[in-house]
Amino acid sequence: MSIEIQAVTEVTEEVVDAFARLIPQLSASTVPPGQQELTQIVSSPATILLVARDSEQGGQIVGTLTLALFRIPTGLRAWIEDVVVDTGSRRKGIGEALCRAAIARAAEAGARTVDLTSRPSREEANRLYRRLGFAERDTNVYRYTLS
Repeated sequence: MSIEIQAVTEVTEEVVDAFARLIPQLSASTVPPGQQELTQIVSSPATILLVARDSEQGGQIVGTLTLALFRIPTGLRAWIEDVVVDTGSRRKGIGEALCRAAIARAAEAGARTVDLTSRPSREEANRLYRRLGFAERDTNVYRYTLS
């Protein structure tokens, strides 16, 4: 299998369709982003939208990850968000390739660390993150719901 990781620079119908297919596999309660939302993500200097293409599937988009980079007083922060690999393409190293590409881009940008969160129920994802060198932090994560 040959996987190519690339940053989305233009939101095409193919990209919108891929997110309509992938996002429900990550969160059943989230409406997939449309053309406008994806364009906002792609055009933001704070986010890099990565996709994985599988040459064995005609270059179809089979996974995605969003890397958020933002500066705060203590330095440049990097967060990996919304990692999802198409159900039929899992266990082929796609999630690992996406994460490694995001880590490399964060390092190139000058970040000293990369953070992410993952629900405990996502056992395979958690094993991947540990294998890649992510360490579980002793911290509390809080969420304030606005709507």
